[in-house]
Amino acid sequence: MEQEQEESSVTSTSGLWIFGYGSLCWNPGFEFDKSVTGFVRGFSRKFWQGNTTHRGTENKPGRVATLIEDKESIVWGRAFEVRGEAALPYLDRRECKLGGYRVQLTTFFPGKSSYLADADTGPLTTSFPAVFYVASPSNKLWLGDAPLTDIASQIVECSGPSGHNVEYLMRLAGFMRECVPEAVDEHLFALEFLVRSRIKEQNLCLKTLMGGSPISASPPRTPPQEPEDADENGAVGGEPAIRPDSFQFTSRVPPKKLRCLNI
Repeated sequence: MEQEQEESSVTSTSGLWIFGYGSLCWNPGFEFDKSVTGFVRGFSRKFWQGNTTHRGTENKPGRVATLIEDKESIVWGRAFEVRGEAALPYLDRRECKLGGYRVQLTTFFPGKSSYLADADTGPLTTSFPAVFYVASPSNKLWLGDAPLTDIASQIVECSGPSGHNVEYLMRLAGFMRECVPEAVDEHLFALEFLVRSRIKEQNLCLKTLMGGSPISASPPRTPPQEPEDADENGAVGGEPAIRPDSFQFTSRVPPKKLRCLNI
């Protein structure tokens, strides 16, 4: 598999590494030289952070993942060795200025050695430092804990310029199943079950909510190019950018053309 080939080349940890546990797992948005699946200790992943710029709006904020201190838990994700000098300014805008996150340092532990075997040096098993982004209750977008049923309903109801909130949840769950099938994330998978149930109950089209794209756990090393006049939200001319494969775009198509809605 392409992912295994990419991760098998990781034999050095001397560069700057970014740990992603949410949308960075499938959409880092910056160039990187290497990526590897693994985990950090002392945290659990929760959908307690609000989002108004990518998966929600000011009136209906979506819910995205953050890390909560939990000494007994681990969180699986993906670490990227960044390329060039553009990654950190990009992430500062995406995660801090727009997302409400702050920078923190942690220790990253590479995953199964079967993912990392190298013909010359053997598997990479040594932990190494990595930068990650985490939200705290003091930021203005913080939503905090709530019954899982309420969080699931909010996810189904919200969307933003980057796509539907459902897509964010499903792609993260898909990453976990594809890359770390043995891992347990009760919060994530309980939400996935509840969201799928609500989609079925409301007779919604999951493919449409996903922007019409299949789930993939292998992010592109080079991010897609944005228009030269786009701002940090991906907007052009002051208007939010809408992906042609996004929920917002397809929701504007006449219903008779959305065959998967069966109406």
